[in-house]
Amino acid sequence: MTDKKKKAEKLKIPRQSMPEQDAKVRSRNFNEVPLGYTKEQAVLEAKRCLQCKKPTCVAGCPVDVDIPGFIKLIAEEDFIGAAHKLKETNALPAICGRVCPQEDQCEKACILGKKGDSVAIGRLERFAADYERKSGNIMVPEVALPTGKKVAVVGAGPAGLTIAGDLVKLGHDVTVFEALHKAGGVLIYGIPEFRLPKNIVDAEVDYLEKLGVKIVTNAVVGRVKTVDELLDEGFDAVFLGVGAGAPVFMNIPGENLSGIYSANEYLTRSNLMKAYRFPEYDTPIIHGKNVAVIGGGNVAMDSVRTALRLGAENAYIVYRRTEVEMPARIEEVHHARDEGVQFKLLTNPVEYIGNEKGWVTGMKCIRMELGEPDESGRRRPVPIKDSEFVMDVDTVVVAVGTMSNPVIAATTPGLETNRWNYIVTKGETGETSRKGVYAGGDIVTGSATVILAMGAGRKAARAIDEYLRNKEQGTRNKDQG
Repeated sequence: MTDKKKKAEKLKIPRQSMPEQDAKVRSRNFNEVPLGYTKEQAVLEAKRCLQCKKPTCVAGCPVDVDIPGFIKLIAEEDFIGAAHKLKETNALPAICGRVCPQEDQCEKACILGKKGDSVAIGRLERFAADYERKSGNIMVPEVALPTGKKVAVVGAGPAGLTIAGDLVKLGHDVTVFEALHKAGGVLIYGIPEFRLPKNIVDAEVDYLEKLGVKIVTNAVVGRVKTVDELLDEGFDAVFLGVGAGAPVFMNIPGENLSGIYSANEYLTRSNLMKAYRFPEYDTPIIHGKNVAVIGGGNVAMDSVRTALRLGAENAYIVYRRTEVEMPARIEEVHHARDEGVQFKLLTNPVEYIGNEKGWVTGMKCIRMELGEPDESGRRRPVPIKDSEFVMDVDTVVVAVGTMSNPVIAATTPGLETNRWNYIVTKGETGETSRKGVYAGGDIVTGSATVILAMGAGRKAARAIDEYLRNKEQGTRNKDQG
């Protein structure tokens, strides 16, 4: 068969749909919603890939996965080989296959997407990673000979875990310091079980530990010890991947009423502290009947879908723009709508109303219309005069963004930060104003995606490796002199 005919045959194959739980069933349980491809579906989807000589999809991947390479192995039914190919550049493929916005990155750059449906790269990534884990045939590659250099990684989120895996494979001694009692960062406290099962995160962390990464939990750097103390204790470099997890509120009247949560607290209670399994886990959480979630991002979708599963009769998304401007993934909005979430768009809260016991009972809102574009490129929401109305609510979750926690900056003299208290770095290397100290992920960019944080970790790993090797060469030259 000629190449032209082969391409024509591939173009006839439709994109394979992902099986998932029925919406009415899943809205009342915390089991994972998408069920994953079967072998047959994965092979058929992989055969859609044109194996381009100049694959534009790779350029859309922040961690440089050999996308045509791993997909070709799936098409050949070498599923373990596909997983190993993924792990050459991505230490967390089972996670990325579930939560990364491929539609805005690798899949957006797929040639097939120009005139039809792109290859389902994320779903194939998930399939290969899951197949390896379930088979038990998990390859732990050999690492380079020890360099004698020690690196401290602060924060066990996507950026920290990625850089730890890359540096340990290069022969460096890596210790990750995590403030919480489990590694994973936002993967473990922020993303719900129905979107990212915690056993998946645990398995990826276990893989890194088998590589040789040491993880110390319950260690708040900046409190237990400072960055300077880590350097004084023999670490040759420090990477700061502490995220941006401090809550942001709207500063409107009534915000201190009981029943009003930040999305961080609401999701941390449910996810990391297993509140959804109370009383098996002794973490109380309000089971509201009328729950309003303020915001339109993935965190807002996670929060409102969690509220449904905790028994809400009415779960609302309250967002000041239209659905077109929502930053949440299209898939997450689709899942929320299917499950019964009610969308109150072009609506903005202006005041919370409470009862004599100090609990929220209502939320005064104002209707909005879209004006001229703002600095984000989206049309600015403008209040409509005399359009206020009250929504009956007993629980409110504020998911309008996060900001940096100042503890690292406050305890690290000479560490440059910007006006939002995010760490300033030099280009993509992650190098900060302090020698030997690097940073990446949300603590540099502000809230972004898991895969972008991982990409920052990869770039910083290369920079730190070069710094350590130059440092070693400098020491040798000094000794010889």
